[in-house]
Amino acid sequence: MEATAAVRDADEVDTDPGTGLTAARVAKLTAQGQTNAFTGDSSRSAWNIVKANVFTLFNAIVGTCFLILLVLGRWQDALFGLAAFGNAIIGCWQEFRAKAALDRFALLNAPRARVRRDSQDIEIAPAEVVQGDILVLRAGDQVTADAVVLEHRSLQVDESMLTGESDAVDKQDGDEALSGSIVVAGEGIARAVRVGADSYANRFAAEAKRFSLVASELRTSIDRVLKWVGWGIGPIGLLVLNAQMMVAGGWVTAWETGTWTQAIVNTISSLTAMIPLGLVLMTSIAFAVGAARLAARQVLVNELPAVEGLARVDIICLDKTGTLTEGELAYRDLVRIDRSVDGWKDALSWFGSAPDANATARCLREPFPDAGPREASDYISFSSARKWSALSFADRDDETWVLGAPEMVLGDAATDATTDVGEAVMRLAAEGLRTLVLARTIEPYPASAQKSENLPAGLSPVAVITFSEKVRPDAAKTLSYFRAQGVGVRVISGDNPRTVAAIARQVGLDVGEGYDARQLPEGDDELGAVLEAHTVFGRVTPEQKKRMVVGLQARGHTVAMTGDGVNDALAIKTADIGIAMNSGSPATKAVARLVLLDGQFSHLPDVVAEGRQVIANIERVSMLFLTKTIYATTLAVLFGVMVLEFPFLPRQLSITDGLTIGIPAFFLALMPNASRYVPGFLRRSLAFAIPTGLLIAIALTVYTRGAMALGITEPQLRTGSTIILAIVGIWVLAVLARPLNRYKVLVVGAMFIALSILFTVPLAGEFFQLVDPGEGAAYLISLITIVTILAIEIVRLVHRRFLAKAAAGEVSASEVSAGEEPSR
Repeated sequence: MEATAAVRDADEVDTDPGTGLTAARVAKLTAQGQTNAFTGDSSRSAWNIVKANVFTLFNAIVGTCFLILLVLGRWQDALFGLAAFGNAIIGCWQEFRAKAALDRFALLNAPRARVRRDSQDIEIAPAEVVQGDILVLRAGDQVTADAVVLEHRSLQVDESMLTGESDAVDKQDGDEALSGSIVVAGEGIARAVRVGADSYANRFAAEAKRFSLVASELRTSIDRVLKWVGWGIGPIGLLVLNAQMMVAGGWVTAWETGTWTQAIVNTISSLTAMIPLGLVLMTSIAFAVGAARLAARQVLVNELPAVEGLARVDIICLDKTGTLTEGELAYRDLVRIDRSVDGWKDALSWFGSAPDANATARCLREPFPDAGPREASDYISFSSARKWSALSFADRDDETWVLGAPEMVLGDAATDATTDVGEAVMRLAAEGLRTLVLARTIEPYPASAQKSENLPAGLSPVAVITFSEKVRPDAAKTLSYFRAQGVGVRVISGDNPRTVAAIARQVGLDVGEGYDARQLPEGDDELGAVLEAHTVFGRVTPEQKKRMVVGLQARGHTVAMTGDGVNDALAIKTADIGIAMNSGSPATKAVARLVLLDGQFSHLPDVVAEGRQVIANIERVSMLFLTKTIYATTLAVLFGVMVLEFPFLPRQLSITDGLTIGIPAFFLALMPNASRYVPGFLRRSLAFAIPTGLLIAIALTVYTRGAMALGITEPQLRTGSTIILAIVGIWVLAVLARPLNRYKVLVVGAMFIALSILFTVPLAGEFFQLVDPGEGAAYLISLITIVTILAIEIVRLVHRRFLAKAAAGEVSASEVSAGEEPSR
């Protein structure tokens, strides 16, 4: 309440514009904290990032197991800890990158602020501005605090980076000048009414700096699996530990004889096998490699899962300026209305080369170059309020030229289709072109009319000049790609709806008139209906852009937003995937997930393709890892209930993990794959992994029982289990790699060769404790391996039919019959 009262009190202070605040008043306001000093909260603390990625349940489990094995002197069995370490490093790295970008976010970067105090104009640091200060504004200054204009002399402010309005805004007495805007013409004085955290720029930045991770189906699905395993790992671990102690002769005997160490190693072996740590690591690697590939194509990925995200997008929202267009006007054409008049080229040349020419007038410099020095006897510069400028040459002061908006210069005649000028203006405007009219009068231009900035009398049209925004040459092709992929497009801009619609038609969108965002409904349901029905929106505020993105997300859409101005930052931050142009503001690039470094809109299909490759390949790889989780969990339960010694050492599981999952998964995750994204990644993966994992667990249990009946030794039993799991695992790899090509055959073949080497090289056999399983066990191994492989082939056949049926409404029959994953 005290802060609110202080703000209200400062607002009500009628600071004398001539003298400004006194030193005593400044000291009092500074003591009350009513200064422009502002230190925004960090997007996310370093401790929170480390805690989220290091101090997790699974890192605790894996870390504890790792330390126990080191204490027991079994470092050979502790290699699995490297995967957890890699996961933590990659997770922290990508979040620290995002934090660094957000912490650099700033809208206020004015080096000095000019204020009037004690009747003196002085320059101070922006943070030293206090509420009620008189700001002295001149061309080129940045407004450092929200202020109310008190006096002005042709004051124009560029608010495009804040509001999206591309034209500079004339400021009158009593108008508000927002912090972060730039004075582009004229001068004035204004009183600061909101400073520090209350100012528009800092409130905007604070909202944009809120930390959020990009939505990732892959990451969410993997986290769900980890959560499921986490619930079961405690009771299953106790069950396995009890069984291993019983096998060792009971808890007392095991402790007395020292066999409890092997019981603990066996338990750790079963528990670590249940956790798909490699899947998390492989997903991070796939994201990182995708980001590196995109970087080579001039696309910066600020957050790794964004590579996946754009492949899931079904609506892309585009800001017109800087995205569809290059943000600049270009001279288009000139239509002569009165061909009897001479001197019009000289007039256009002078308007274009004037020192204070605006962006539109400067477009005249190339088609109408300056023919030489020519003095103007009278000149009224352009104003966005009256929308015209006037000129009389010193050597021809009997005529006056006026360049400006047709309806402002000629009145109703500019919109009367029965007149030559009206017909031309209306026809060209309908094409989405920006039009100016050049008019001439030979009647005297009274000084009183010039002083009051009134038009001269007797104006007649000479020519209509047209301008168009430079459309990006790659925009039409890129939008055509998105249409072909079933991605909806919404063009959202702060400019006039008709202008935006015309640009949209130039890039191939079939749209009518644009929708004026000032008419957007307040209700969420009504807003959603409007967003579904219309494609082009104009006069959209930054807050509305964000609300529109949220409205589309509420209707089940995955939304991408592109832009380059600060006015796009909130929407880019809110969207599932935010995309910024490198030519845009630092604030926008800081909150974007992707940045197009060379500003080429045509790179977006590359990003989509890379995302699809990541999703499709990780889905294939996930079946390998989840199959392992299923059989490891099932084995732990079965051997715990049946009180059997776990048939693997941790180092032996490293063989199967490496040859059947880890190494080949790395190559498979990086293969080309352009399959279209279809939701339901986890459901499809588990549909294969659960029955396959159960089959493998049952096969190993049957082998263990059979080997015990044959009376073979424990090392022979473990070796036989390792052989069965390795061969069956490589076969599962080959099944999931289909359709096979030369590259995939090379990967699968290399794994078989590596397996043969491990079992024949003495040094490897000694390290992994592999021995000859014996003749009787060899027949049993062969029989169980063959039966298991045949059963897996049946599972895969049923799985493919299940996927084809589930995807019948989502993919074409040609995609299913092509041999690639029908789920895609």
